[in-house]
Amino acid sequence: MLIVPEREIADLMTREAAFEAVENVFAAMAAGDAYNFPVVREAIGHEDALYGFKGGFDRAGLTLGLKAGGYWPNNLEKRQIINHQSTVFLFDPDTGKAKAMVGGNLLTALRTAAASSVSIKHLARQDASVIGMIGAGHQAAFQLRSALEQRDFEKVIGWNFHPEMLPNIEKVAAEAGLPFEAVQLDGMVEAEVIISITSAFSPSLMADHVSPGTHVACMGTDTKGKQEVETALLAKADVFTDEVAQSISIGEAQHAIAEGLITEADVAQLGAVINGTHAGRSSDEQITLFDGTGVGLQDLAVAASVVELAVAKGIAIEVDF
Repeated sequence: MLIVPEREIADLMTREAAFEAVENVFAAMAAGDAYNFPVVREAIGHEDALYGFKGGFDRAGLTLGLKAGGYWPNNLEKRQIINHQSTVFLFDPDTGKAKAMVGGNLLTALRTAAASSVSIKHLARQDASVIGMIGAGHQAAFQLRSALEQRDFEKVIGWNFHPEMLPNIEKVAAEAGLPFEAVQLDGMVEAEVIISITSAFSPSLMADHVSPGTHVACMGTDTKGKQEVETALLAKADVFTDEVAQSISIGEAQHAIAEGLITEADVAQLGAVINGTHAGRSSDEQITLFDGTGVGLQDLAVAASVVELAVAKGIAIEVDF
């Protein structure tokens, strides 16, 4: 079995490689060539942690495995380590033998950012010039760096429940040579693209905070009960997702479905837009919303790519397991 430690990931996986892996796996899912297993996601009753498993099988790429991990909200304050902790395990689909163990923390941030960026590439207006960020935690910086590569943005605006964290995304804007402005939530009407990346259980972004023609990427809701945006926004928007089954059960769509504002048939796969079997955006006035629940196949795709790179560079550690 091969081991690729967390410490090696930063030198192996680029934003571009993560984007390509995620875009390809979304397309494979929509084509029926890859599928995700049911998610296990539980509050464990210790340290306020959420822990679970996401897995799947990509027949085309012969990638089989799972990611184990979750969210420990006290880590940063108590232990000075990031709140999201995970490990990816890959298996040989021909034999079932363990193939690789890969550090999943940075990979999770990169693949989550890649997913929202794939949605921006395929759903946002080409002339989008202002991007809005809701959330300024660890993953927000990854989100913004990746998103800025998808359009010629001219300005970044941001809101966070704890405004003292906004310099995290202001720094990314400055690195890109863009002005940054802290706004109240109603100031998001200026944005043509909005990324929400929080761990909230009640909505912050409301329907009247979003202007016609905006693309919204909701990237934080991956558990029953979590919610980042008002259900009325999903009713106004054309909704796309990584995996419909997850979207309606643990994603942002779970609440709009429960209230009867939308149905499962109203949620489309982003992969269908990538494949050209769904038109995607049809007008400049249309609001599009991507419900990024985070699927196991994303993790497997980027992990498999990392293993290949690690082997080629002689970095992978081989153990007799």
